[in-house]
Amino acid sequence: MAQPTINLPETPTVSDCVQAARQLYQDAKALPRLLMSYRPTICPFEVLLQLVPKGANMLDVGCGGGLMLSLLAASGRIDSGRGFDTNGDMIQLASHVAQAHGLPLQFEQRSVTDGIPEGTFDVISIIDVMHHIPPDAQAGFFEDVVARLPPGGTLIYKDMCRRPVWRASANRLHDLVLARQWIHYCPIDRVRQWAADLGLSLVEEQTHNRLWYGHELLVLTRPDQ
Repeated sequence: MAQPTINLPETPTVSDCVQAARQLYQDAKALPRLLMSYRPTICPFEVLLQLVPKGANMLDVGCGGGLMLSLLAASGRIDSGRGFDTNGDMIQLASHVAQAHGLPLQFEQRSVTDGIPEGTFDVISIIDVMHHIPPDAQAGFFEDVVARLPPGGTLIYKDMCRRPVWRASANRLHDLVLARQWIHYCPIDRVRQWAADLGLSLVEEQTHNRLWYGHELLVLTRPDQ
């Protein structure tokens, strides 16, 4: 088990995640530091972190600035992690934080069109990524990710809600402002069906509302053979 470099409780609160993010990104420039510190207030990181088994080797698809992996590694919950994202500035930020805190993490700039990194991972997370994938590529992307999950592995899937419309509209405005992209919602029922077709079992399903943002969460596993 990796040695913790930050103090994050076993069952963290939103405030705990905010404080840990501030500590991890304290040397970042003002805007990235603000974004990383603010993110746990709109995304349920306190829930997501607890879903990751201790000692895991993890892949975070669309990792952004590496906040999820950094929180997990710095608190000693995972042994190693790998993340990729299309945004080179965010990957540079994530790599800087990992190096500054001696975290067992690797980050690379990569598009999903380049394929999912080789190997298998105990845990794979897809957090707020699917709505950035063109609709005709979403099923193939999901299948490619699942192919990297070994028997007994866990897939954590979260994306923004499609209903009610006012929450979906707030989510869409958020991405227009920050990502400058018109997003494509994927119904959670469709993702659940893809998972079943690929042999995954549904462990739990949750919904979370945070401010005006709505989140839909699936925890899936590939049964041991």
